[in-house]
Amino acid sequence: MRGEPAPVVAAARRFAGVPDDTQRLWTPHRMAYIGGENKPQDPHDDQQCPFCAAPQRSDEESLIVHRGETAYVILNLYPYNAGHLLVCPFRHVSDYTDLDEAEVLEVAELTRTAMRVIREVSRPAGFNLGMNQGEVAGAGIAAHLHQHVVPRWPGDANFLPIVGRTKAVPILLGHTRQLYADAWP
Repeated sequence: MRGEPAPVVAAARRFAGVPDDTQRLWTPHRMAYIGGENKPQDPHDDQQCPFCAAPQRSDEESLIVHRGETAYVILNLYPYNAGHLLVCPFRHVSDYTDLDEAEVLEVAELTRTAMRVIREVSRPAGFNLGMNQGEVAGAGIAAHLHQHVVPRWPGDANFLPIVGRTKAVPILLGHTRQLYADAWP
């Protein structure tokens, strides 16, 4: 809280509860995700879909790392881990079985390339890959299919996400996007 005005510091201390030896990592930006702030009101309306809107903006603004013919690669705004990428078809489609052949091939190839780029830039020990098909399966935006490419390191699943339901991401999204975009073949 260094550099904050005295009233802000006082308020933070007052609302933090009884002082103790616990170091707190505040992540108020996560409330946008938890509260569904960026979720479309009508998930089937492609005009409200964040995965349809992202390619209409600049790569830097949308955090797009690479654009292909039928799909693109974008950083997850609410990452499970630092460097968490999403591979999305440009077309507003919700089910993997509804992708055409060109989309299936490009999503697969972009996933492979994403893994290579992440390995080169971030040196993870492994990956989680997957698609959550449907809201009941955990898809935050179920109406627009997206493949998760999540880099993993030993010990990255520490107490924070388990006990504190908080994830510490040590690098800014814009910086990560630039590193991955520069390394993309």
